[in-house]
Amino acid sequence: MKKLLNLFIISFCLLPFSSTFSQAVGTDLKPFHDSEVSAPFFKDSYGYAFFPTVGKGGIGIGGAYGKGQVYRKGKITGTASLIKLTLGFQLGGQAFSEIIFFQNKRAYDRFTNGAFELEASASAVAITAGAQASAGTGGASAGVSAGPQTGKQLAGEYINGTAIFVHTKGGLMYEASIGGQKFKFRPLLR
Repeated sequence: MKKLLNLFIISFCLLPFSSTFSQAVGTDLKPFHDSEVSAPFFKDSYGYAFFPTVGKGGIGIGGAYGKGQVYRKGKITGTASLIKLTLGFQLGGQAFSEIIFFQNKRAYDRFTNGAFELEASASAVAITAGAQASAGTGGASAGVSAGPQTGKQLAGEYINGTAIFVHTKGGLMYEASIGGQKFKFRPLLR
């Protein structure tokens, strides 16, 4: 048990360095463009933050980390990092992509000014079967989905100016934990 705990601690400390930032963002966005639920948000949103790969893992104490890009009206405005710490029953690891759409300038500014955090009390809309991600915007729920393989998905909608979607890439995670996501935005230097 002690060896397993040491392995987890080492893995958790290396988690920020193991998430590689994808240069092929276009192909990483394909599942979101192909989903009938998330695709309309690309046309109607003020902007979005996209995290191509978020690594998540835990044994009792868990965490997640990912890097991404932030867009406004289709143009990159900066980069962002996502970090999450969770406590509770959890075991395993998972990789997923996450996109946060901003309905208007106010929601975009809240994210880029550092006043945006996702709480643990709501769920993101999953665009793949079996995908799960805990997230929230001030305690409101955006819904969950069994994914397109079932033929039925809940519609995505803006809650407090944001709509959140996830796409599971792989892994297996058992989780009954609480925690929230924090973001750090870095504008592009021009």
